[in-house]
Amino acid sequence: METFLVGGAVRDRLLGLPAGDRDFVVVGSTPEAMLEAGFKPVGRDFPVFLHPDTGDEHALARTERKSARGHRGFVVDAHPSVTLEDDLGRRDFTINAIAEGGDGRLTDPYNGAHDLEIRVLRHVSPAFAEDPLRVLRAARFMARFAALGFSVADETQALMRDMVAGGELAELVPERVWQELVRALRSPKPSAFLRTLRDCGALAVVLPEVDALYGVPQRAEYHPEIDTGVHIELVCDMAAQLAPGDDEVGFAALVHDLGKALTPADELPRHIQHEQRGVAPVRALCERLRVPAAHRDLGVITCREHLNVHRLAELRDQTVHDLLARCDGFRKPDRIRRLATACEADKRGRAGLAGLPYPQAGELVRLRDAAAAVTGADIVDRELEGPAFGVALREARIAAIAAARTLRKGDVSPGRGTAGAPPA
Repeated sequence: METFLVGGAVRDRLLGLPAGDRDFVVVGSTPEAMLEAGFKPVGRDFPVFLHPDTGDEHALARTERKSARGHRGFVVDAHPSVTLEDDLGRRDFTINAIAEGGDGRLTDPYNGAHDLEIRVLRHVSPAFAEDPLRVLRAARFMARFAALGFSVADETQALMRDMVAGGELAELVPERVWQELVRALRSPKPSAFLRTLRDCGALAVVLPEVDALYGVPQRAEYHPEIDTGVHIELVCDMAAQLAPGDDEVGFAALVHDLGKALTPADELPRHIQHEQRGVAPVRALCERLRVPAAHRDLGVITCREHLNVHRLAELRDQTVHDLLARCDGFRKPDRIRRLATACEADKRGRAGLAGLPYPQAGELVRLRDAAAAVTGADIVDRELEGPAFGVALREARIAAIAAARTLRKGDVSPGRGTAGAPPA
């Protein structure tokens, strides 16, 4: 029995990146031998075990043979005769098909180390085309590594286009699409995920609502990038910069302008009521991909309210209160903070405007906190009941918002000077 470190741990060490999970492949063993050695079984579809001391995953070397459409249609062979090279040959990209022995020596039959040096994402073999999920994995790896100068090899890009044209991506289950999307949104360059999918035609299959935004014009005085799809790329990257690793904010950034794809042609490049039009496609996307409720709710709220947040300084006190209440912001302060961040990403995710000040974000949170400091206990001595109690609480919170704004009267009002331009 021989054990080798494989996959991302080897790749990231060679790239000089922080170490993540350590996965091992075991050559020449059997499930029975692993159990006898104290390993704990965890794999359902193929033999994977946890080390009894470290908890690291150890998988028996295996090969995979395509038996049906989709990413699950494989027959696995984990016989002790399967070699390390056989196991590496079933992997997706050359940069993930490198193994390291206990002595530190690398086994690299597909020149993955060279592709790391030249920053190329290249498929290991034609068997790549047997698993449609690998198209999304390619895009997700680009979201992570594009900032390091990576690109997709031409032959890999061509193969992905063929896979899309062949209808393979239609077999993907929603949960796996969502899993790859979330990981991309946590990455430094989510725009690379979108561009990679769009270049091979996959974006129209997995995220048609987003794909529909490309080519839709916006007013150049507010959006120097003009193309709405390009705007979404910039917003997603800005969200990743403002809230690193926060996929809820990233998702809100992704879907906040879906309504612009529904703007009638005779209204372009203006997008009147795009925030209201966008709610339905956001909900449709979330239902199709079975998006978690927290992501869905923030996505809907950001779509519906982002123009209101941009114009925060122009809103009346009661309008600010009602915006917060619609968002359930008094019970969920983190939701308001994430909404503010997503709106800031929208405002700064425009060509040449990344450094634009956005005081509305801090001000929205400040006004929410001021209003939320007023609770039912503050008016309970008025002996009000039913609707009258709710009205009194609303009025007290509106007064708190007004007072918080008055405290800033000597300062530059949040949003003054920028709020007058409709930031669609």
